[in-house]
Amino acid sequence: MRHVPSALMLFAAGFGTRMRHMTARQPKPLVPVGGRPLIDCALDLAREVDASPIVANLHYLPEMLEAHLQGSEVKTVREEPDILDTGGGLRNALPLLGRDPVFTLNSDAIWAGPNPLRLLLDAWDPEKMDALLICVPMAQVQGRDGAGDFAMDADGRLSRGGDTVYGGAQIIRTDLLHDVEDAAFSLNVVWDMIHTRQRLFGLRYPGQWCDVGHPEGIAQAEAMLAHSDV
Repeated sequence: MRHVPSALMLFAAGFGTRMRHMTARQPKPLVPVGGRPLIDCALDLAREVDASPIVANLHYLPEMLEAHLQGSEVKTVREEPDILDTGGGLRNALPLLGRDPVFTLNSDAIWAGPNPLRLLLDAWDPEKMDALLICVPMAQVQGRDGAGDFAMDADGRLSRGGDTVYGGAQIIRTDLLHDVEDAAFSLNVVWDMIHTRQRLFGLRYPGQWCDVGHPEGIAQAEAMLAHSDV
């Protein structure tokens, strides 16, 4: 088994219900920001670190995403008949991803700053980590209300609560996925298992980040990107 990740899981199966009318006839990853579909922005990040293979999970309106990705290097896997959530979706895709640690990347966020996947790769330490999550300080977050997801100690270990938001990019070992009995489950279940082993780590993102899970996030992301280019 290699200890440095290469494969990348791109989460693209969700219903996008917070986007309201914008996802009535198209899946959320095809919603444009700055004239480009969200999924293309995410793929730019994956290609910059030479991720291979890149696997996208599909459920809602999968034919549209399959058509959009046709001719690219991206492999797709449908979740049928039921959606499997992030943990179940990652486990379902393992035959395509392999057994090594993998990147995972959400397709509904926009980043203004260094490539988060490159930062993760540079900081990954398989001797002490089972998961390394990009965490964004609340002051650098756009498009999200409420509290943070994690607190980070001086060594980078994570605990629940705190002043940083999970940005939707990580490196994770996949072994513990097989210890979950449910077919559909969140990666939060696996993170909690890793936390009990003291092997859940975070990395602070130095740039700006925007959640594009709701219509208002589109304008916020576009304004953030415009400002970052000034």
